Amino acid sequence: MIPVTKPFLPPIEDYKQYLDSIWSRNWLTNMGPLASKLEMELKDYFDVNHLLYVTNGTVALQLAIKALDLTGEIITTPFSFVATTSSIVWEGCTPKFVDIDPKTLNIDPKKIEEAIGPDTSTILATHVYGNPCDVEAIEKIAKKHNLKVIYDGAHAFGVKVNGKSIFEYGDISTCSLHATKLYHSIEGGLVVTKDPDLLKKIAYMRNFGISGYSSFSELGLNGKNSEFHAAMGLVNFKWLDKIISRRLEIIQRYSENLKNFKATVPVWHENSNQNGAYLVYVIESEDLLLKIKSTLDTFEIFTRRYFYPSLSSSLPYLDPVSMKVTDDIAKRVLCLPLYYELTDDEVDWICRIILRSQNN
Repeated sequence: MIPVTKPFLPPIEDYKQYLDSIWSRNWLTNMGPLASKLEMELKDYFDVNHLLYVTNGTVALQLAIKALDLTGEIITTPFSFVATTSSIVWEGCTPKFVDIDPKTLNIDPKKIEEAIGPDTSTILATHVYGNPCDVEAIEKIAKKHNLKVIYDGAHAFGVKVNGKSIFEYGDISTCSLHATKLYHSIEGGLVVTKDPDLLKKIAYMRNFGISGYSSFSELGLNGKNSEFHAAMGLVNFKWLDKIISRRLEIIQRYSENLKNFKATVPVWHENSNQNGAYLVYVIESEDLLLKIKSTLDTFEIFTRRYFYPSLSSSLPYLDPVSMKVTDDIAKRVLCLPLYYELTDDEVDWICRIILRSQNN
């Protein structure tokens, strides 16, 4: 069986070394030394001024929305994981969907401005599959209309634009360190901001709003993470370069094998690096996608229609909205297996089945 993804696990002996230190200290959570160490290492890795390690990527989004005191409408993309939209609704705001660019699959900046209304407070855009949005265009629009910008960078770990971390853009950027991501701490998330006052506010918010031994400064929640999760993050951090390098090698092998595949890949931001987060094809038709997926399933090779269906038409707590490009792309997009342990022979086998299925 070949899954669509498989969490990376380091040598267990390396993880056990951290477990021994946790046992000796008996400090399990509440931002212990390992969580603090991971926070500092990631801050240095991204070369950013302010970063917080939190429970997961969804809590990161919720903290971002709450910390900016957002109300009214938040412009966002319907082509993302459900947490992008559900976090908006959860925090009492209203999502306003804007269609995506058919090439990059990111929110289309040309359509953002026409969606801005009197109740619009923010743009919340996703770097889809780690491919950076047009951050310069979005920044210009936000400044013109005095809007805040949040980026959902769940897939964008290690990505840079114009030589600096993608997390440097926007008022707040978030990331997921879930087990399925290329780099993970089993569960985890990041909040990044350039504003030291925002950082201080969110740091209190992730710890119930507590600001002292017997004082509170903010409305808060439990957004902290444990030493066990941080330990996995610290061990995996040592493997990061190898993980990304191998994933990019696998993607290149797929690309060479699938030159005649009746599908396209997203057009990547021209001033950015790829991190190997996902391998995605937009197939010629939904019928062909279903045929290929069914054939792969029979060989226990599992793919994922990610993101499908479009959030604009599938959420029970929102009225459906027609999004021409998103509705079309969502029906034809397919993620192929991609993980560190996937072998060249397995990639070749997957590709042969795809091409044979396509041509039969």
